Order: sequence, then C-alpha cells, then structure tokens
Amino acid sequence: MELRHLKYFLAVAEELHFSRAAEKLHMAQPPLSQQIRALETELGVQLFERTRRKVQLTEAGRVLLEEGQLVMAQLEQAVRSTQRAARGESGRLAVGFNSSAAYSVLPAILRAYRQRFAAVELVLRELTTDRQLSELRDGRIDVGFLYLPVEDPALRCEVLLSEPLVVAVGEFHPFAGEQSLGLEALAGEPLIINPRADGRRFYDLVTGIFEQAGFKPRVAQEAVLTQTIVSLVAGGVGIALLPASARQFQRAGVVYRPLREQTPHLEVAVAWRAEPPAVVREFVRVAREIAFAAVAAGQSV
Repeated sequence: MELRHLKYFLAVAEELHFSRAAEKLHMAQPPLSQQIRALETELGVQLFERTRRKVQLTEAGRVLLEEGQLVMAQLEQAVRSTQRAARGESGRLAVGFNSSAAYSVLPAILRAYRQRFAAVELVLRELTTDRQLSELRDGRIDVGFLYLPVEDPALRCEVLLSEPLVVAVGEFHPFAGEQSLGLEALAGEPLIINPRADGRRFYDLVTGIFEQAGFKPRVAQEAVLTQTIVSLVAGGVGIALLPASARQFQRAGVVYRPLREQTPHLEVAVAWRAEPPAVVREFVRVAREIAFAAVAAGQSV
C-alpha cells in the first residue's frame, strides 16, 4: 500500500462521501473510486459498504481508519521534526569552554540560546584550549570557547571578547593598598600560574609580558583551575595575572588591581568546524549577537 492510497482512503473514511472526498483531494470521483477498489483488492478486505444513499465503514475499514490516522500523525510529526532540525531548532550540541569564557561571555550566551532553542540538548564541557582544538577536529565537541591564536584551516574562529589582564593579590599583601600596579613592582614576586601543558596560550601571554618588561617571572606554584589559583592567592602563596573577567569570581581575601602598562589583551573566540550543520550555525549566531551587543553597550557580557 502506497502512502497516496492511505490518503485516499482517509479522505473517504472521514467524509463518508466519495464526491466530497474527491473534491477535498482535488481529483475526479471516478479515479478515486478506482483507487479505493484497488486498495481493497490489494488488502483482500472490503473497507466500505456502499449503497446508493450512503457509504459506511466496515469493521476492517474502522481499524484502518484508526491506524491510518496514527500513521499520518506520526508522519506529520516526523516532517516537523526534520524541518526543525534543518533550521537548527533541535538536536544535540556539544560545547567546550575554558574558565575565562565561563566567567565572561558564556553565561549570557547560554541563557539567550536556551530561551530560543529549548529543544536542543546542550552538552557542556570545561576544557583547555588545546583540548578543545583536538576535540573539535575529532568531532567530539561541536563548538568551542577558547583562546586565540588558532592556526587550523579546518576551523572557523570569531573573536567574542578581548580583555586585559589584572593582578590578583592577597588582601594583606602590600600591593593591596595600591590602585594600580606597574610591572617592575612584580619582579621577584612569587607567581601562581597554570602549567604550560594545560594552557600554553595563556601561559605564554603572561610570561611574555614579564619578559618584555625585562625579567623572568618567579613561578612559585602551578594550578590548573582559576578558582584554585585565586584560592592560593588568598592563602598568601603568591600573586597571579588573570583575565579581567576573573574578577567575577569573588573570593574573600583577594583583591584585583589593573596594570599601569598597556599589555597584550587575551582574546576569547568561538570556534567551530568548517561547513557546520544548522544547529551549530544558530548557536554561533546567538553567541555573536550577545557578545557584540554587550560590546556596543560598553558592558561585560
């Protein structure tokens, strides 16, 4: 039985009148009657009892009507689901992010995206930039929020945030009373920083700033997570250079001070594979819209 035969049958079964059903189907009555008879022959059952005055469903016809309506409802649902997926309104999206994104651009983007695309299943994973690049290439994540630069022709990147670094110091440190700090004052201070293997872009940016000022940093402790670095600062282990967005992480015992010198900014970008599906395109569009609106308003995201 072809789908068109089911449509013909349902039209007659719902109207119980061949002429009205033919009109509904935009076809002549004789071909419709022929198609119904052919369907009955194929199934080996009588679907309608026909008299000159009326058309009625047989028991077999009533069963086919009930089952056929379910089939058509499922088909319509499948069509709607397929169209939603093609528009990026449903599906699954794996998103990687680093700690800088978590404190800055990511929360507002996720709120906006969930409001618009509630049917998409979001899978969120906190990963270093290098790990995100590896998982983007392998298809284990679909979108990443990571540090630039990225040199990979298979990936597309768009800057969402460019932020300066600030100095995190303990509240009892002599620097806590300063409004801003010069790099020369940081010479010899014990520095807390992430291991280069867990974030070479940020590590190289921080150490490069010190080296351009004419000295090498004295690394006292390494820690992977920003929360851990801030906690160690609070414990008096050392100072840290962190993205300005880290000030969102309020920790008792820590104050943040800007640098007096103009130093390179840390760029956070959204990255995705070339020729992405609709669900990725829509996510990137929302990320771009939210981040750019915040920049235009002169606010942090």
